[in-house]
Amino acid sequence: MEQEIIVGLDIGTTKIACFVGMRGESGKVKILGFGKTDSKGVEHGVVRNIDETAESIRRAVSDAADQANVDIEEVWVGIAGQHIKSRPSQGSVLIPSEHRLIKQEDVDRLIAEQYNTALEPGEEIIHIFPQQFIVDREELSREVSPVGVAGKVLQANFHMVTANKQNLEYIKYAVTDAGLKIKGVVLEPVASAKAVLDDSDRDAGVAMVDIGGGTTDIAIFHDGIIRHTSVLPLAGNAITNDIREGCNIMKRQAESLKVKFGSCLVQAVSENDVISIPGIRSQAPREIYMKTLASIINARAKMIMEQVDYEIKLSGCQKKLIAGITLTGGGAQMKNIKDLCELVTATDTRIGIPTEHLEKDSVSYAELAHPMYATGIGLVICGLERTEAVQKENPEPAKKKVDLPFPEGFDETVLNPAPEPEPTPTDDTGKKVKKPKEPKEPRDFWAAIDKTFSIIFKENIE
Repeated sequence: MEQEIIVGLDIGTTKIACFVGMRGESGKVKILGFGKTDSKGVEHGVVRNIDETAESIRRAVSDAADQANVDIEEVWVGIAGQHIKSRPSQGSVLIPSEHRLIKQEDVDRLIAEQYNTALEPGEEIIHIFPQQFIVDREELSREVSPVGVAGKVLQANFHMVTANKQNLEYIKYAVTDAGLKIKGVVLEPVASAKAVLDDSDRDAGVAMVDIGGGTTDIAIFHDGIIRHTSVLPLAGNAITNDIREGCNIMKRQAESLKVKFGSCLVQAVSENDVISIPGIRSQAPREIYMKTLASIINARAKMIMEQVDYEIKLSGCQKKLIAGITLTGGGAQMKNIKDLCELVTATDTRIGIPTEHLEKDSVSYAELAHPMYATGIGLVICGLERTEAVQKENPEPAKKKVDLPFPEGFDETVLNPAPEPEPTPTDDTGKKVKKPKEPKEPRDFWAAIDKTFSIIFKENIE
Protein backbone atom coordinates (compact mmCIF):
# COMPACT_ATOMS: atom_id res chain seq x y z
CA MET A 1 0.00 0.00 0.00
CA GLU A 2 1.30 3.46 -0.90
CA GLN A 3 2.36 5.55 2.09
CA GLU A 4 -0.02 8.39 2.95
CA ILE A 5 1.50 11.88 3.09
CA ILE A 6 -0.12 14.15 5.68
CA VAL A 7 0.21 17.94 5.99
CA GLY A 8 -0.29 19.71 9.33
CA LEU A 9 -0.90 23.47 9.43
CA ASP A 10 -0.42 25.29 12.73
CA ILE A 11 -2.05 28.74 12.51
CA GLY A 12 -0.66 30.39 15.62
CA THR A 13 -0.66 33.92 16.99
CA THR A 14 3.07 34.48 16.50
CA LYS A 15 3.92 31.96 13.76
CA ILE A 16 2.33 29.86 11.02
CA ALA A 17 4.09 26.55 10.50
CA CYS A 18 3.49 23.79 7.94
CA PHE A 19 4.72 20.20 8.30
CA VAL A 20 4.70 17.46 5.66
CA GLY A 21 5.07 13.94 7.07
CA MET A 22 4.50 10.22 6.56
CA ARG A 23 4.78 7.00 8.57
CA GLY A 24 8.42 5.90 8.77
CA GLU A 25 9.81 2.36 8.70
CA SER A 26 10.08 2.23 12.50
CA GLY A 27 6.44 3.24 12.93
CA LYS A 28 7.34 6.77 13.97
CA VAL A 29 6.58 9.89 11.92
CA LYS A 30 9.04 11.11 9.33
CA ILE A 31 8.92 14.82 8.51
CA LEU A 32 9.65 15.37 4.81
CA GLY A 33 9.28 19.14 4.67
CA PHE A 34 8.90 22.08 7.03
CA GLY A 35 8.04 25.74 6.53
CA LYS A 36 7.56 28.61 8.98
CA THR A 37 6.70 32.29 8.71
CA ASP A 38 5.59 35.13 10.96
CA SER A 39 1.87 35.10 11.60
CA LYS A 40 -0.16 38.07 10.47
CA GLY A 41 -3.87 38.62 10.95
CA VAL A 42 -4.21 36.28 13.96
CA GLU A 43 -4.98 37.38 17.54
CA HIS A 44 -5.23 35.02 20.51
CA GLY A 45 -5.47 32.04 18.17
CA VAL A 46 -8.36 33.55 16.16
CA VAL A 47 -8.12 34.67 12.51
CA ARG A 48 -8.97 38.38 12.27
CA ASN A 49 -7.58 39.47 8.89
CA ILE A 50 -8.27 36.73 6.34
CA ASP A 51 -6.11 38.19 3.54
CA GLU A 52 -3.02 38.61 5.73
CA THR A 53 -3.45 35.15 7.25
CA ALA A 54 -3.88 33.56 3.80
CA GLU A 55 -0.65 35.18 2.59
CA SER A 56 1.26 33.88 5.63
CA ILE A 57 -0.19 30.40 5.03
CA ARG A 58 0.91 30.49 1.38
CA ARG A 59 4.51 31.30 2.33
CA ALA A 60 4.77 28.57 4.98
CA VAL A 61 3.11 25.93 2.78
CA SER A 62 5.26 26.85 -0.23
CA ASP A 63 8.48 26.39 1.77
CA ALA A 64 7.32 23.02 3.14
CA ALA A 65 6.19 21.80 -0.31
CA ASP A 66 9.52 22.77 -1.92
CA GLN A 67 11.52 20.99 0.76
CA ALA A 68 9.37 17.84 0.61
CA ASN A 69 9.12 18.00 -3.21
CA VAL A 70 5.36 17.38 -3.14
CA ASP A 71 2.23 19.24 -4.19
CA ILE A 72 0.12 20.25 -1.18
CA GLU A 73 -3.63 20.39 -1.67
CA GLU A 74 -5.17 19.33 1.68
CA VAL A 75 -4.14 20.19 5.24
CA TRP A 76 -5.04 19.24 8.80
CA VAL A 77 -5.57 22.48 10.72
CA GLY A 78 -5.30 23.19 14.45
CA ILE A 79 -7.87 25.35 16.21
CA ALA A 80 -7.64 27.24 19.50
CA GLY A 81 -8.86 30.49 21.00
CA GLN A 82 -10.95 31.69 23.91
CA HIS A 83 -14.12 30.71 22.01
CA ILE A 84 -13.30 27.01 22.58
CA LYS A 85 -15.59 25.48 25.20
CA SER A 86 -15.95 22.01 26.70
CA ARG A 87 -18.81 20.36 28.57
CA PRO A 88 -19.93 16.93 29.77
CA SER A 89 -22.65 15.11 27.86
CA GLN A 90 -24.66 11.92 28.25
CA GLY A 91 -26.54 9.75 25.79
CA SER A 92 -28.21 6.37 25.37
CA VAL A 93 -29.58 4.13 22.62
CA LEU A 94 -31.74 1.01 22.56
CA ILE A 95 -30.12 -2.08 21.10
CA PRO A 96 -32.28 -3.63 18.33
CA SER A 97 -33.83 -7.00 19.22
CA GLU A 98 -32.10 -8.65 16.24
CA HIS A 99 -28.70 -7.77 17.74
CA ARG A 100 -27.84 -10.56 20.15
CA LEU A 101 -24.71 -8.60 21.12
CA ILE A 102 -23.85 -4.88 20.89
CA LYS A 103 -22.23 -4.08 17.55
CA GLN A 104 -19.92 -1.29 16.44
CA GLU A 105 -22.80 0.28 14.52
CA ASP A 106 -24.68 0.69 17.84
CA VAL A 107 -21.70 2.54 19.36
CA ASP A 108 -21.37 4.70 16.23
CA ARG A 109 -25.08 5.50 16.40
CA LEU A 110 -24.76 6.57 20.04
CA ILE A 111 -21.84 8.89 19.27
CA ALA A 112 -23.56 10.29 16.17
CA GLU A 113 -26.63 11.20 18.21
CA GLN A 114 -24.49 13.49 20.39
CA TYR A 115 -24.07 15.81 17.41
CA ASN A 116 -27.77 16.59 17.76
CA THR A 117 -27.22 18.02 21.24
CA ALA A 118 -28.74 21.47 21.72
CA LEU A 119 -25.98 24.10 21.69
CA GLU A 120 -25.77 27.82 22.26
CA PRO A 121 -26.34 29.95 19.14
CA GLY A 122 -23.25 30.07 16.93
CA GLU A 123 -21.58 26.97 18.40
CA GLU A 124 -20.41 23.88 16.55
CA ILE A 125 -19.12 20.55 17.87
CA ILE A 126 -15.55 19.73 16.83
CA HIS A 127 -14.75 16.76 19.13
CA ILE A 128 -16.68 14.17 21.14
CA PHE A 129 -14.59 12.00 23.47
CA PRO A 130 -16.31 8.96 25.09
CA GLN A 131 -15.53 8.74 28.81
CA GLN A 132 -17.47 5.77 30.17
CA PHE A 133 -19.77 3.18 28.59
CA ILE A 134 -22.70 1.71 30.54
CA VAL A 135 -24.66 -1.39 29.47
CA ASP A 136 -27.99 -2.03 31.19
CA ARG A 137 -26.97 0.36 34.01
CA GLU A 138 -23.72 -1.49 34.64
CA GLU A 139 -20.50 0.50 34.05
CA LEU A 140 -17.83 -1.10 31.90
CA SER A 141 -14.15 -0.76 32.77
CA ARG A 142 -11.86 0.98 30.29
CA GLU A 143 -10.38 -2.37 29.24
CA VAL A 144 -13.79 -3.75 28.21
CA SER A 145 -15.21 -2.61 24.88
CA PRO A 146 -19.02 -2.37 24.63
CA VAL A 147 -18.81 -4.16 21.26
CA GLY A 148 -19.60 -7.81 21.91
CA VAL A 149 -21.38 -7.24 25.23
CA ALA A 150 -24.97 -8.51 25.60
CA GLY A 151 -27.43 -5.80 26.56
CA LYS A 152 -30.61 -3.92 25.75
CA VAL A 153 -29.57 -0.32 26.52
CA LEU A 154 -26.19 1.29 25.78
CA GLN A 155 -25.31 4.52 27.59
CA ALA A 156 -22.18 6.66 27.71
CA ASN A 157 -20.70 9.78 29.24
CA PHE A 158 -18.89 12.12 26.85
CA HIS A 159 -16.51 15.07 26.91
CA MET A 160 -17.73 17.47 24.21
CA VAL A 161 -15.64 20.29 22.70
CA THR A 162 -17.30 23.13 20.77
CA ALA A 163 -16.06 26.11 18.79
CA ASN A 164 -17.55 29.32 17.45
CA LYS A 165 -18.92 28.76 13.94
CA GLN A 166 -17.81 32.17 12.70
CA ASN A 167 -14.21 31.59 13.82
CA LEU A 168 -14.27 28.19 12.10
CA GLU A 169 -15.46 29.91 8.94
CA TYR A 170 -12.63 32.48 9.12
CA ILE A 171 -10.08 29.66 9.29
CA LYS A 172 -11.76 27.98 6.31
CA TYR A 173 -11.74 31.22 4.30
CA ALA A 174 -8.04 31.86 5.02
CA VAL A 175 -7.04 28.31 4.07
CA THR A 176 -9.23 28.35 0.95
CA ASP A 177 -7.85 31.73 -0.14
CA ALA A 178 -4.38 30.19 0.16
CA GLY A 179 -5.44 27.60 -2.45
CA LEU A 180 -5.89 24.68 -0.05
CA LYS A 181 -8.64 22.41 1.29
CA ILE A 182 -9.17 21.48 4.94
CA LYS A 183 -8.95 17.72 5.46
CA GLY A 184 -9.74 17.93 9.18
CA VAL A 185 -9.79 20.25 12.20
CA VAL A 186 -8.11 19.28 15.48
CA LEU A 187 -8.16 21.07 18.83
CA GLU A 188 -4.60 22.30 19.34
CA PRO A 189 -4.01 20.87 22.85
CA VAL A 190 -5.15 17.47 21.54
CA ALA A 191 -2.61 17.73 18.70
CA SER A 192 0.19 18.90 21.00
CA ALA A 193 -0.50 16.00 23.35
CA LYS A 194 0.00 13.56 20.45
CA ALA A 195 3.51 14.96 19.94
CA VAL A 196 4.81 15.10 23.53
CA LEU A 197 2.93 12.35 25.43
CA ASP A 198 2.87 8.57 25.15
CA ASP A 199 0.42 5.90 26.30
CA SER A 200 2.07 5.52 29.71
CA ASP A 201 1.61 9.26 30.39
CA ARG A 202 -2.08 9.12 29.48
CA ASP A 203 -2.67 5.99 31.53
CA ALA A 204 -0.92 7.33 34.62
CA GLY A 205 -2.58 10.75 34.44
CA VAL A 206 -1.00 13.89 33.03
CA ALA A 207 -1.83 17.55 32.35
CA MET A 208 -0.43 18.80 29.05
CA VAL A 209 0.02 22.61 29.06
CA ASP A 210 0.94 24.28 25.74
CA ILE A 211 2.04 27.87 26.33
CA GLY A 212 1.85 29.55 22.93
CA GLY A 213 1.96 33.15 21.84
CA GLY A 214 -1.70 34.07 22.24
CA THR A 215 -3.24 31.21 24.25
CA THR A 216 -2.31 28.60 26.81
CA ASP A 217 -3.94 25.28 25.87
CA ILE A 218 -4.63 22.56 28.43
CA ALA A 219 -5.51 18.88 27.95
CA ILE A 220 -5.81 16.56 30.97
CA PHE A 221 -5.66 12.76 30.62
CA HIS A 222 -6.31 9.90 33.04
CA ASP A 223 -6.71 6.16 32.45
CA GLY A 224 -5.81 6.76 28.82
CA ILE A 225 -8.82 9.04 28.22
CA ILE A 226 -8.94 12.80 27.73
CA ARG A 227 -10.88 14.16 30.72
CA HIS A 228 -10.68 17.94 30.42
CA THR A 229 -9.72 20.59 27.86
CA SER A 230 -9.39 24.33 28.21
CA VAL A 231 -7.95 27.35 26.36
CA LEU A 232 -6.70 30.33 28.38
CA PRO A 233 -6.35 33.79 26.74
CA LEU A 234 -3.00 34.43 28.50
CA ALA A 235 0.36 33.30 27.07
CA GLY A 236 3.78 34.43 25.86
CA ASN A 237 2.63 37.63 24.13
CA ALA A 238 1.11 38.90 27.39
CA ILE A 239 4.52 38.57 29.06
CA THR A 240 6.21 40.36 26.15
CA ASN A 241 3.73 43.24 26.35
CA ASP A 242 4.28 43.53 30.12
CA ILE A 243 8.04 43.84 29.54
CA ARG A 244 7.52 46.42 26.79
CA GLU A 245 5.33 48.61 28.99
CA GLY A 246 7.23 48.04 32.23
CA CYS A 247 10.63 48.81 30.72
CA ASN A 248 9.40 51.34 28.14
CA ILE A 249 11.09 49.63 25.21
CA MET A 250 10.07 48.36 21.74
CA LYS A 251 8.19 45.08 21.36
CA ARG A 252 10.99 43.30 19.46
CA GLN A 253 13.43 44.34 22.20
CA ALA A 254 11.03 43.05 24.85
CA GLU A 255 10.73 39.68 23.09
CA SER A 256 14.51 39.41 22.80
CA LEU A 257 14.96 40.23 26.50
CA LYS A 258 12.38 37.62 27.49
CA VAL A 259 14.02 34.84 25.48
CA LYS A 260 17.69 35.63 26.15
CA PHE A 261 17.78 37.03 29.67
CA GLY A 262 14.35 36.48 31.21
CA SER A 263 13.68 34.30 34.25
CA CYS A 264 10.40 33.19 35.82
CA LEU A 265 11.97 33.18 39.30
CA VAL A 266 13.17 36.44 40.86
CA GLN A 267 15.33 34.65 43.43
CA ALA A 268 17.33 33.00 40.63
CA VAL A 269 18.66 36.38 39.44
CA SER A 270 21.52 38.40 40.91
CA GLU A 271 20.76 41.86 42.36
CA ASN A 272 23.53 43.65 40.42
CA ASP A 273 23.14 42.16 36.92
CA VAL A 274 22.28 44.85 34.36
CA ILE A 275 21.25 44.65 30.69
CA SER A 276 22.05 47.52 28.31
CA ILE A 277 19.43 48.25 25.62
CA PRO A 278 20.64 50.33 22.61
CA GLY A 279 18.92 53.69 22.30
CA ILE A 280 16.98 54.85 19.26
CA ARG A 281 18.91 57.21 16.97
CA SER A 282 20.85 59.58 19.25
CA GLN A 283 19.35 58.41 22.52
CA ALA A 284 21.63 57.00 25.18
CA PRO A 285 21.49 53.23 25.90
CA ARG A 286 18.89 52.19 28.47
CA GLU A 287 19.94 50.02 31.41
CA ILE A 288 17.52 47.46 32.87
CA TYR A 289 18.20 45.44 35.97
CA MET A 290 17.79 41.69 35.54
CA LYS A 291 15.90 41.68 38.83
CA THR A 292 13.34 44.11 37.39
CA LEU A 293 12.94 41.99 34.26
CA ALA A 294 12.48 38.82 36.31
CA SER A 295 9.86 40.52 38.51
CA ILE A 296 7.78 41.49 35.47
CA ILE A 297 8.00 38.00 33.95
CA ASN A 298 7.28 36.29 37.26
CA ALA A 299 4.08 38.25 37.87
CA ARG A 300 2.47 37.26 34.55
CA ALA A 301 3.89 33.71 34.42
CA LYS A 302 2.62 33.08 37.95
CA MET A 303 -0.84 34.28 36.91
CA ILE A 304 -0.82 31.80 34.01
CA MET A 305 0.25 28.94 36.29
CA GLU A 306 -2.45 29.80 38.80
CA GLN A 307 -5.02 29.54 36.00
CA VAL A 308 -3.54 26.18 35.01
CA ASP A 309 -3.79 24.98 38.61
CA TYR A 310 -7.43 26.10 38.74
CA GLU A 311 -8.25 24.12 35.56
CA ILE A 312 -6.57 21.01 36.99
CA LYS A 313 -8.67 21.27 40.14
CA LEU A 314 -11.79 21.94 38.08
CA SER A 315 -11.20 18.70 36.14
CA GLY A 316 -11.27 16.66 39.35
CA CYS A 317 -7.96 15.01 38.42
CA GLN A 318 -5.69 16.94 40.78
CA LYS A 319 -4.74 13.84 42.79
CA LYS A 320 -4.64 11.54 39.77
CA LEU A 321 -1.74 13.11 37.84
CA ILE A 322 0.90 10.47 38.49
CA ALA A 323 2.83 11.64 35.41
CA GLY A 324 2.52 15.26 36.57
CA ILE A 325 2.46 18.24 34.21
CA THR A 326 4.10 18.45 30.78
CA LEU A 327 4.88 21.97 29.54
CA THR A 328 5.31 22.59 25.82
CA GLY A 329 4.84 25.38 23.29
CA GLY A 330 7.07 28.39 22.70
CA GLY A 331 6.51 29.67 26.25
CA ALA A 332 8.05 26.49 27.68
CA GLN A 333 11.50 27.77 26.68
CA MET A 334 11.42 30.53 29.31
CA LYS A 335 14.08 30.04 31.97
CA ASN A 336 12.86 28.48 35.23
CA ILE A 337 9.28 28.04 33.94
CA LYS A 338 9.38 24.40 35.09
CA ASP A 339 10.39 25.40 38.62
CA LEU A 340 7.69 28.08 38.81
CA CYS A 341 5.05 25.59 37.68
CA GLU A 342 6.07 23.12 40.40
CA LEU A 343 5.97 25.89 43.05
CA VAL A 344 2.47 27.05 42.07
CA THR A 345 0.84 23.68 41.38
CA ALA A 346 2.86 21.46 43.78
CA THR A 347 3.06 18.93 40.93
CA ASP A 348 6.07 17.34 39.21
CA THR A 349 6.70 19.07 35.88
CA ARG A 350 8.76 18.36 32.77
CA ILE A 351 9.34 20.08 29.42
CA GLY A 352 7.81 18.19 26.46
CA ILE A 353 9.94 18.02 23.31
CA PRO A 354 8.10 16.85 20.14
CA THR A 355 10.81 14.47 18.88
CA GLU A 356 10.09 11.25 20.78
CA HIS A 357 7.61 10.25 18.04
CA LEU A 358 9.83 11.41 15.15
CA GLU A 359 12.23 9.50 12.91
CA LYS A 360 15.76 10.81 13.36
CA ASP A 361 16.20 11.15 9.60
CA SER A 362 13.41 13.72 9.47
CA VAL A 363 14.40 16.99 7.81
CA SER A 364 15.55 19.73 10.20
CA TYR A 365 15.43 17.21 13.07
CA ALA A 366 17.63 19.35 15.34
CA GLU A 367 15.49 22.45 14.70
CA LEU A 368 12.25 20.52 15.30
CA ALA A 369 13.49 19.49 18.76
CA HIS A 370 11.78 22.54 20.21
CA PRO A 371 8.55 22.80 22.24
CA MET A 372 7.13 25.45 19.89
CA TYR A 373 6.61 22.84 17.15
CA ALA A 374 4.52 20.43 19.25
CA THR A 375 1.18 21.44 17.71
CA GLY A 376 2.31 21.21 14.08
CA ILE A 377 3.96 17.82 14.49
CA GLY A 378 0.98 16.61 16.50
CA LEU A 379 -1.35 17.58 13.63
CA VAL A 380 0.61 15.28 11.30
CA ILE A 381 0.31 12.44 13.84
CA CYS A 382 -3.44 13.02 14.23
CA GLY A 383 -3.90 13.04 10.47
CA LEU A 384 -1.95 9.81 10.05
CA GLU A 385 -3.86 8.01 12.81
CA ARG A 386 -7.27 9.01 11.46
CA THR A 387 -6.35 8.16 7.87
CA GLU A 388 -4.99 4.76 8.88
CA ALA A 389 -8.10 4.05 10.97
CA VAL A 390 -10.34 4.78 7.97
CA GLN A 391 -8.20 2.56 5.72
CA LYS A 392 -8.42 -0.26 8.26
CA GLU A 393 -12.22 -0.02 8.40
CA ASN A 394 -12.53 0.27 4.60
CA PRO A 395 -9.67 -1.67 3.01
CA GLU A 396 -9.16 -1.25 -0.72
CA PRO A 397 -10.70 -4.14 -2.69
CA ALA A 398 -8.30 -6.41 -4.57
CA LYS A 399 -7.76 -5.17 -8.09
CA LYS A 400 -9.39 -7.40 -10.75
CA LYS A 401 -7.66 -8.24 -14.00
CA VAL A 402 -9.51 -6.62 -16.89
CA ASP A 403 -8.98 -7.78 -20.48
CA LEU A 404 -9.16 -4.66 -22.62
CA PRO A 405 -9.63 -4.91 -26.40
CA PHE A 406 -6.59 -4.21 -28.55
CA PRO A 407 -6.60 -1.00 -30.57
CA GLU A 408 -7.69 -1.29 -34.18
CA GLY A 409 -4.82 -2.39 -36.40
CA PHE A 410 -2.71 -3.64 -33.50
CA ASP A 411 -0.85 -6.91 -34.26
CA GLU A 412 -1.73 -9.17 -31.33
CA THR A 413 0.94 -11.69 -32.38
CA VAL A 414 3.58 -9.22 -31.11
CA LEU A 415 2.48 -10.00 -27.55
CA ASN A 416 1.51 -13.65 -28.19
CA PRO A 417 3.81 -14.98 -30.95
CA ALA A 418 3.06 -18.42 -32.42
CA PRO A 419 5.35 -21.19 -31.10
CA GLU A 420 8.25 -22.03 -33.36
CA PRO A 421 7.98 -25.49 -35.06
CA GLU A 422 10.19 -28.20 -33.66
CA PRO A 423 13.20 -29.01 -35.90
CA THR A 424 12.96 -32.23 -38.02
CA PRO A 425 15.48 -34.85 -36.76
CA THR A 426 18.25 -35.93 -39.25
CA ASP A 427 21.04 -38.50 -39.27
CA ASP A 428 24.77 -37.85 -39.73
CA THR A 429 24.39 -37.56 -43.51
CA GLY A 430 21.60 -35.00 -43.24
CA LYS A 431 18.84 -37.44 -44.18
CA LYS A 432 15.47 -37.02 -42.45
CA VAL A 433 14.61 -39.72 -39.97
CA LYS A 434 11.39 -40.57 -38.17
CA LYS A 435 10.95 -39.11 -34.74
CA PRO A 436 11.09 -41.87 -32.11
CA LYS A 437 7.85 -42.51 -30.32
CA GLU A 438 7.73 -41.47 -26.68
CA PRO A 439 7.28 -44.42 -24.32
CA LYS A 440 3.83 -44.69 -22.81
CA GLU A 441 3.50 -44.29 -19.07
CA PRO A 442 2.54 -47.53 -17.31
CA ARG A 443 -1.21 -47.78 -16.81
CA ASP A 444 -2.44 -47.48 -13.28
CA PHE A 445 -4.72 -50.50 -12.91
CA TRP A 446 -6.56 -49.39 -9.80
CA ALA A 447 -7.08 -45.93 -11.17
CA ALA A 448 -8.68 -47.45 -14.27
CA ILE A 449 -10.92 -49.63 -12.12
CA ASP A 450 -12.03 -46.60 -10.07
CA LYS A 451 -12.79 -44.68 -13.25
CA THR A 452 -14.86 -47.54 -14.65
CA PHE A 453 -16.91 -47.89 -11.52
CA SER A 454 -17.53 -44.16 -11.38
CA ILE A 455 -18.86 -44.18 -14.96
CA ILE A 456 -21.15 -47.13 -14.27
CA PHE A 457 -22.38 -45.52 -11.06
CA LYS A 458 -23.14 -42.30 -12.85
CA GLU A 459 -25.10 -44.09 -15.60
CA ASN A 460 -27.16 -46.00 -13.03
CA ILE A 461 -28.09 -42.79 -11.29
CA GLU A 462 -29.14 -41.18 -14.53
